[in-house]
Amino acid sequence: MTADLHPIDVDLNDGTTIPQLGYGVWRVPDDEAQPAVEEALRVGYRLIDTAAIYGNERGVGRAIAASGIAREDIYLTTKLWNADQGYDTTLRAHEASLKRLAVDTIDLYLIHWAAPPLGKYVDTWKALVHLHEQGAVGSIGVSNFHAPHLQEIIDATGVTPVLNQVECHPYLQIEQLRAWNAAHQIATQAWSPLGAGKGMLEDPVLTEIAERRDATPAQVVLAWHIAQGNVVIPKSVTPSRIAENWAALAVQLEPEDIDAIEGLERGERTGGNPDTADYAGPTPE
Repeated sequence: MTADLHPIDVDLNDGTTIPQLGYGVWRVPDDEAQPAVEEALRVGYRLIDTAAIYGNERGVGRAIAASGIAREDIYLTTKLWNADQGYDTTLRAHEASLKRLAVDTIDLYLIHWAAPPLGKYVDTWKALVHLHEQGAVGSIGVSNFHAPHLQEIIDATGVTPVLNQVECHPYLQIEQLRAWNAAHQIATQAWSPLGAGKGMLEDPVLTEIAERRDATPAQVVLAWHIAQGNVVIPKSVTPSRIAENWAALAVQLEPEDIDAIEGLERGERTGGNPDTADYAGPTPE
């Protein structure tokens, strides 16, 4: 049903590529992560996005090992948690993630939040640069950074992140940040791409487009992200929804659909503001 669908690969500024449509496991318990990721891989996803704070790196690693798919054919992202920011602690946290995932390398390693109140993201970025220079990670990037944070780490190291993973959906389109990213050859990756908790998928604009395009509202939103050039990582543990999201690759939107979706901008967040958020708590062992 979906085996013939393939996302395009988005070029990154270090000469590598990343699949544009992937699978995220935020808020998926570790014991549910293995069957969910195995199903996603079976459907066709090859980009898997996790994080140390999710507490499910082990489950993701088990799924990769059990999938029968060659490790080099799976693009694996994980993220450094706030409690581990700082140069030396970042290096130790990277090793801990490798052990939990039971892999030899991470394809993309991200700083999970800028967390400006902690004042550590520059030293943390320097540690990621070191890991990349040593060949310990494939690519390095950030999550939940705004332009001033990005400019600061670029100025401090001369190294530009390949990707910035941020909240983005029709109710929070972050047009200026996406433009800043693009101007600096930083890919934008959308988390919460379906606007979790906002009832967005019942929006009459989206349901009307979905009816006309013989698609679901979720597929319409994912098709919009793809048309915008965003890398996108929807999450579901339900097999039918995992397949439904993958099938968004076949949905074609017209310019009037894009215009209508752009009119939904409300500036509404489902998560924290990168300028102020400094979520605490220890990294799960």
